[in-house]
Amino acid sequence: MIHDILLILVGIIIGAVIGFFVSRKLMTKYLKDNPPINEEMIKTLMMQMGRKPNQKQINQMMKSMEKFNK
Repeated sequence: MIHDILLILVGIIIGAVIGFFVSRKLMTKYLKDNPPINEEMIKTLMMQMGRKPNQKQINQMMKSMEKFNK
């Protein structure tokens, strides 16, 4: 009885550890393939919309994006 409970607990712990490392690997791969937005992306986006952004506007957009992500 106690032996069975210990085996179940050990299995859960091993599964959690394996799940942690697999999800960490998948997340790093996702962030490598799809990097978070940066200043160059904002500049390109604004130029596609027909605006010529200056550095102040880009900095404002970066601050608003950081505030939105938190």
